[in-house]
Amino acid sequence: MKKLLGTSLLLLSLTVFGQVKEDSIQFSKISVEILNNGKGYTELRDLTKNIGHRLSGSESYEKAVKWAVQKLKEAGADKVWLQEVMIPVWERGKESLQIKTSNGTWKSLKMLSLGNSEGTGGKDISGDIIMVKSMAEYESLPAEKVKDKIVFFNYPFSQSFVETFKGYSDAAKYRVNAATLTAKKGGKFAIIRSLSSAFDDVPHTGAMRYEDKINKIPAVAIGNTTADELEKLLKSQTISAKLNSNCGMKADKLSHSVIGEITGKKDKSVIVVGGHLDSWDVGEGAHDDGAGIVQSIEVLRTFKKLGIQNNHTIRVVCFANEENGVKGGIQYGKTAKENNEKHLFAIETDAGGFTPRGIALEMDDTKRNQIKSWSGLFLPYGVYDFQGKYSGTDIYPLHDMGVPTAELVPDSQRYFDIHHTEEDTFEKVNRRELLLGAVAMTQLIYMIDKNW
Repeated sequence: MKKLLGTSLLLLSLTVFGQVKEDSIQFSKISVEILNNGKGYTELRDLTKNIGHRLSGSESYEKAVKWAVQKLKEAGADKVWLQEVMIPVWERGKESLQIKTSNGTWKSLKMLSLGNSEGTGGKDISGDIIMVKSMAEYESLPAEKVKDKIVFFNYPFSQSFVETFKGYSDAAKYRVNAATLTAKKGGKFAIIRSLSSAFDDVPHTGAMRYEDKINKIPAVAIGNTTADELEKLLKSQTISAKLNSNCGMKADKLSHSVIGEITGKKDKSVIVVGGHLDSWDVGEGAHDDGAGIVQSIEVLRTFKKLGIQNNHTIRVVCFANEENGVKGGIQYGKTAKENNEKHLFAIETDAGGFTPRGIALEMDDTKRNQIKSWSGLFLPYGVYDFQGKYSGTDIYPLHDMGVPTAELVPDSQRYFDIHHTEEDTFEKVNRRELLLGAVAMTQLIYMIDKNW
């Protein structure tokens, strides 16, 4: 009996070792293929340089839709289609912000209106600035102190967090809520210090929102250097500001997400990998999220190129309108539910094209522990962190339906230097770092497809 038990354990260990060795060989093949022959970097150059930034509803976004259809076909998708999405349309237009010091001269400041903000209708709006450094300080101000003033929310991006997304989340409430908070106490418009980890003067845009039944006043962002200078001036004198902007919401518009897939050989259960095709209207949307789009297409291309026989349908989704509405992700989840499609897994890549460090897992412990058990396979590729319990914005509707979801976790130390700015350009992306992200996602999809 002991001999039989020992033999069984030996056979089991040999089987497990054989499986690990087979997976390790496939991981290597995936890496070698993508690092040597991957097209993601050249495709990102094409997307950013020939189309540029891709704000939802813009002509350039519609060009990007056609571009994505073509690239998915070239990657070998069995099927490519457009998914209709009604999207909000916001336009920036011409804008300027000036301050007047005690000597009576006006000085122009670098600024950006926040996304979805209403403007001034092309007219000047002016008033004295009051500065607050926290929500608590603002809440303590009586309404008469704010009425007819411009409120400067001077809350810095915290440098204390090693994980920079925590610093971003900590400061984001000022961008999202500044206009509504100011309007509630009768202020004319809001200025925020940009959500930036850099010590420069580059303003960052990004989405804000209005509460219902509250006056829609403008909100703008200034860079860190300008914020420091304004803070210094306000400590010694009264400063007036003058804003003139033409931004605002237009009528909703019919647009599209772009979807391509390779059909499963075993069943039609779906594994989703994706990013968002839109970007803000400054810079080139290279890291946010052109990188995620080309990495996702690279996954599909690599499966086809290496002849990996996928058991389940692998679907690439280039989501519309993540930046200022998430309508693409919401529509995808709604359609999947209506069509009663079974989704096994979904991963989004929307944290930049920097070196991959890990994969965040938002799922039950059984699935999470299974993926963690594969960590030894990922370690030679520099991917080691599986501790995060979150996933991408566009796939939250799938997560709410019970689908296990995940997000690629690149090194984030430089991301919020350029996030939502004119600095988010192709030149800021490194080829090997970008392609290593595609390697990690392809390896993960291979394991999910094989074992689930």
